[in-house]
Amino acid sequence: MLFRQIIHEDLGCASYLVADRETGIGVVVDPQWDIDPYRRLARLHGVRIGHVLETHNHADHVSGHGRLARTTGATIHIHKLADAGYEHEPFGDGWVLEIGDLSIEAIHTPGHRPEHTSFLLRDASRDKAPWALLGGDSLFIGDVARPDLAVEPREGAAEIFRSLHGRLLSLDDEVEVWPAHLGGSLCGGSGIDLKTSSTIGFERRHNPALAVADEAAFVENAVASLGDKPPNLAQIVALNRGPLVEDFGTPAALTPHEVEEAVAAGACVIDGRTNEEFDEAHIAGALSTSSYDTGFATKVSRVAPEGAEIIVVAASDGDERAAAELLAAVGLRVRGFLVGGMTGWRTEERPVRKIELIDPEELARRVEAPEAPLVLDVRNAAEYAGEHIPDSLHIPYGDLAGRLDELPRDRPIAAICRGGKRSGLAASILQREGFADVVHVGQGVGAWRAGGHPVQSGAPAASPVA
Repeated sequence: MLFRQIIHEDLGCASYLVADRETGIGVVVDPQWDIDPYRRLARLHGVRIGHVLETHNHADHVSGHGRLARTTGATIHIHKLADAGYEHEPFGDGWVLEIGDLSIEAIHTPGHRPEHTSFLLRDASRDKAPWALLGGDSLFIGDVARPDLAVEPREGAAEIFRSLHGRLLSLDDEVEVWPAHLGGSLCGGSGIDLKTSSTIGFERRHNPALAVADEAAFVENAVASLGDKPPNLAQIVALNRGPLVEDFGTPAALTPHEVEEAVAAGACVIDGRTNEEFDEAHIAGALSTSSYDTGFATKVSRVAPEGAEIIVVAASDGDERAAAELLAAVGLRVRGFLVGGMTGWRTEERPVRKIELIDPEELARRVEAPEAPLVLDVRNAAEYAGEHIPDSLHIPYGDLAGRLDELPRDRPIAAICRGGKRSGLAASILQREGFADVVHVGQGVGAWRAGGHPVQSGAPAASPVA
């Protein structure tokens, strides 16, 4: 048997290629938008992709099932409750796909979504006992799926509890667990581990969510710890439900003049270089989101103006095309990219903007000065409650566009986060919105504390700006 896990590092998604070597037929489970890894692996191992299995209609990324069906002729399979609007073969609980020695059994595990299904693998050459569970968005490593993306949260949490304790935890301890998401995904909580696999026995002993044996207590814990939902959720689910999406079009190579005209007409420039490169020089109105960091596409989804055309700027044409592909994975259409990046822009001596970058020590000096800046903490609520700079204002970066009236326009604003990434994005949002005196604090709150400066804990206070 051939078994390979394919990880989408930017989104924290895991998908799988499983094949029976004797028959030469392969199966892709939960394909990502970029299908090249599956085609390359299939070619290297001499197998043909004949089937695509979906655990559910995904809410955080666009599936590549349409691309795979077009390029390989594979049959798509998904649970009958998915209401799929594309050509497929629906299945129910207990359905089995048999290919030579490979057997894949569908275990209906609702909760995350009503149609959610896990897949149990058996290999006749290793006796017929199940050896691996492809758990999709049900059982993660160190956590379980969130219950609020398709149904009422308490109802979803109760379904997840029953799916786990009534179905999955009845499997033997040695059965391997291979999830659809790793740490950093928005389809679970903060407890998802970065490990790529586990076993039923290990999770039974060490997964905190599985230690809660009472359904009512499990439900309360699940709904109390819900984080932000994936951006563009409804659009992504609709794309995944059908009809099949095969492409979003090829981004156009745009000259500096074409980019300038597009920006004047309302296009949004996403600058995928490092935050430091952006601070030094960037196109007016651009947003700073480094495509070299994980979570790039999710961040862009949170902050790009709804309906705006997207133009990508990066260090090279190759990087810009890669960034455009990452954005397509979350359903964002990119009109084009700047040919030659900022080098091409500056060669033509077109105007640039800058953002001042300071470290926590310089921030401490400025906070004590007569015209002290407002310290804007753009991390999430849990991070802020854990520790933050006294008198700082808390607004997560993804909420900034809707809460601009809470910020002063006659006072410097210093954006800070944990490591300087989100604060760089926040500073670019504020500058785009017309705030004249914006500072980007690198390193973050931890470095502030390490420098001997005061921090405090607790929930966000009311805005100090009247």
